[in-house]
Amino acid sequence: MKHLIYLVEDDGGIRELVVYTLRNTGFEAKGFPSAMEFWQGVQETAPSLVILDIMLPGEDGLAILRKLRSNESTKALPVMMLTAKGAEYDKVLGLDSGADDYMAKPAGMMELVARVKSLLRRAGPPVSRDEYRAGGLYVNVPRRQVIAGGEDIALTLKEFDLLVYLLENTGIVLSRERILRAVWDYSLILETRTVDTHILTLRTKLGASAGLIRTVRGVGYKMGESG
Repeated sequence: MKHLIYLVEDDGGIRELVVYTLRNTGFEAKGFPSAMEFWQGVQETAPSLVILDIMLPGEDGLAILRKLRSNESTKALPVMMLTAKGAEYDKVLGLDSGADDYMAKPAGMMELVARVKSLLRRAGPPVSRDEYRAGGLYVNVPRRQVIAGGEDIALTLKEFDLLVYLLENTGIVLSRERILRAVWDYSLILETRTVDTHILTLRTKLGASAGLIRTVRGVGYKMGESG
């Protein structure tokens, strides 16, 4: 069974190109010029993944994303945002609103297909893991044990929780706001600098494995792929 991809994009040329590319790389794909047509399509057939342009007439991509995330039947649906080139504020808004990935327009079609395949591989119910291995890093979650470069590393409670959260989302760009909500008590008034400070100390302690935690300029951080 082929995956069904929905694209919401008001530019007819871009919409046709993306849908054509997806169909020719093994997917079923449908394009919609606005939110109204998209919601009608969702009611008829649920997609496997959604690609949303942010700037849309009427209901924009961020509003669509928030509705998807607030609905029980679509809250786990993989969503990729298309943003204007260099619009870092839009990227942060999208990721903070629950997007799984983003691409700047004009998007390279082969990169877009690769991102779609990657998101679909990660889709589905989360799998609880007791151990993580990435490069020279080993983490045992129940034991709260971290080994980097063959040495036991002592982490604080939040440093450990932060590391595990990054590992759980390997390859996914996480905004600072999203990390704050996941790792820290959301009722506390904290600044995004809290995340930066903990990333800095975590990298220092991990030594040669520090490079696994990558900075995504203007957005946040991600854990590099294992291997």
